[in-house]
Amino acid sequence: MSTQQLLVVGMTCSHCEQAVAGEIRKITGVTSATAEAASGTVTIEATTALDPAALAAAVEEAGYEVG
Repeated sequence: MSTQQLLVVGMTCSHCEQAVAGEIRKITGVTSATAEAASGTVTIEATTALDPAALAAAVEEAGYEVG
């Protein structure tokens, strides 16, 4: 299992956190995603290494940008 953290630009509330984490959880191999608006980060746990482009696309789908 691998854990990684991304900076996400634009999250300001719990709705933002849910949107970002929800999109990332759709990626195959992701077992958990927890976003924190206060720190502007999302922590992701996965069973395999994840494609950075797929992570960025998921964040963008939620309406935010990888920082």
